[in-house]
Amino acid sequence: MFDVDWMGLLTREVLRERGAALIAESCAWAVGLSDRPHYRRRSGRVVPSGLTVGERAAGGQPLGGEEDARVDLEDARPGSFLDALTMIGPDGRLEAERFDDEVLVPFVAETCRLAGERARADRPADWAELADDLGEDPADVADVVRAGGWAAPLRIDAEHLVLAALRDAPLIAVEAEGLPLSLVRAAEAATRAAEAATRAAAPQPPPGPDESLAGALFLARAALDSSGATVPVPPEEADLLLAALGDAGLEPDEVTSVLPHLPVEEPTITRIEATLAEF
Repeated sequence: MFDVDWMGLLTREVLRERGAALIAESCAWAVGLSDRPHYRRRSGRVVPSGLTVGERAAGGQPLGGEEDARVDLEDARPGSFLDALTMIGPDGRLEAERFDDEVLVPFVAETCRLAGERARADRPADWAELADDLGEDPADVADVVRAGGWAAPLRIDAEHLVLAALRDAPLIAVEAEGLPLSLVRAAEAATRAAEAATRAAAPQPPPGPDESLAGALFLARAALDSSGATVPVPPEEADLLLAALGDAGLEPDEVTSVLPHLPVEEPTITRIEATLAEF
């Protein structure tokens, strides 16, 4: 057995340091919940209740249903942040599960990574020993952290931290607190999408010649240089170029392969290919 308690303690220390950021991310995640349609189960089916989440919360009606209750989310005050976690979406999935996936899991993963970076810098010998015990490369923080398994217990700590701060807070107040950060996150997402679209639309450079053509291309370029042909080679000088390539020892299939990589006009390539096809 190896002792990893010091690393577990470090991950919790980093989580506490990032506590304010976690609460802010949680508030930002909640923005917009009040405006969504409220859903409930009826005869085993998920159906709209006819109200928005905000309208139901303002009326003092619980957002979640007993059939979807999770033990750790019981006794929620109607209209509170915790109450919002107990409700279901149109797919019947608990909002608490979505909150786990979209906020807690990535936040905890980043917290563990930061803890690992700190451990590698501040306790290099201990970090190297820990990585060796886990069978991972100490230079790969992500792999060491993943193998150490600190994320699972830390996620529970992170959830407790969020609920301690926001459990009974009115959902509308949580949303108001998270609005500035949610706008930042939306802008960041839009920027990333725009950058991805720009990269996708950017013209790709033409592929370079096949490495197997390196020798033939060298000979072809030398033949072109010594042929006296105009560059780029016009169609009327196609025979001159073809003769030079033949004199350099290039086979017909090599000629057609190297032509696209030479300074030759497209009609010239067409004319040379037609000539070679006659043989």
